[in-house]
Amino acid sequence: MRRLLGDGLFKSALIFIVLGLALGGCGAGAPWSQSSALPPTATGGSGGPNRADGYYPGENAHGLPGGLFPCAPASGKLTQCTIVININIKPNPNGHLLASLVPGLHPSDLTAAYNLPEGGSGTVAIVDAFDDPLVEVEMDLYRAVFGLPSCTSRNGCFQKLNQSGKAGSYPRLNPNWAQEIALDVEMVSAVCPACKILLFEANSASVDDLGATVDTAARFHPTAISNSYYAPEWAGEQAEDVHYNHPGIAITASSGDHHAPSYPGASPYVTSVGGTSLSMTSNPRETAWLYSGGGCSAYVSKPVWQSGTSCGSRRAVDVAAVADPNTGVGILSIFAGGWVVAGGTSVGAPIVAASYALAGRGDAPSYSYARPTFFRSIPSDVQTGLGSPIGVGGF
Repeated sequence: MRRLLGDGLFKSALIFIVLGLALGGCGAGAPWSQSSALPPTATGGSGGPNRADGYYPGENAHGLPGGLFPCAPASGKLTQCTIVININIKPNPNGHLLASLVPGLHPSDLTAAYNLPEGGSGTVAIVDAFDDPLVEVEMDLYRAVFGLPSCTSRNGCFQKLNQSGKAGSYPRLNPNWAQEIALDVEMVSAVCPACKILLFEANSASVDDLGATVDTAARFHPTAISNSYYAPEWAGEQAEDVHYNHPGIAITASSGDHHAPSYPGASPYVTSVGGTSLSMTSNPRETAWLYSGGGCSAYVSKPVWQSGTSCGSRRAVDVAAVADPNTGVGILSIFAGGWVVAGGTSVGAPIVAASYALAGRGDAPSYSYARPTFFRSIPSDVQTGLGSPIGVGGF
């Protein structure tokens, strides 16, 4: 298969074949089409009504009808993925033919915006729920289009593992979480092309399964573990901290797309990544993204190292990166319809995890608070924390 995928013509044909199968097998009416009628409410993110600004949070990115592979909204101890697709920009199935056809921010934009080094490597683990059976094809095409080195299971750069850390016996497909998985592996690829990538797929979106999968990932001793999901805070959430406390390994978590503090972002053992709107000019300019999660934790005490914040408890965002889908990143997700523009605080968690790998350190967030000059300050500290990275000196 790898030999076949190395052929450019086969890749071009494959994307159309797989895309047709993925979309055609999802039920009548091609429910993932950008032109499909949208439901009266969207249950992702803030859980509010459809947004006039043209995108949906989390699992309702495409206005999918309920019932088929549902990715439930965050509630109780059930998490939600935090990818957001900009539905004002239609998917382009031809982006693999030429990088200039890919909408959204490219790897070169991200490295320029955050002044990230070209060199550096390490191992980044990614924890998500459910399975994306096409993730290696998607990542391979993404990297090929942008001239990044191949990262596959054949050359030892990429591994896909289940909740127990085994290859095979993966959980069931969930098309919405599959979009999340594609985003995560592609963002690590964009920021750290020489990094090894370990993808761990949890059996479900429950806090218990995802936490157990983080423990599994830690056994492989990566530099960092990225987590792009959230659950609303609840009394007793600190009992889950055991899964995110792995000294010597940086744990990143997206802050969620619903304004409020969330878990695991509120854990004192993770670097919680909020969201920004990024304007690519000669000097990149960022503002807090309207829907970025954040705020002051209702249950977690203020860590000693988190001084100078407006919160009397744990501020649930430490650093920030682009999340606004109106200024989002270009990704390839076959289950999203091809090349699309994505946002959500999902973008920042793998970018920051890869930045830890570039820095060659797996440190706790306290390291960053001792080095605030390595971050671009952004108004609204409860949503953006120290700000966005300026190089990797803060990691």
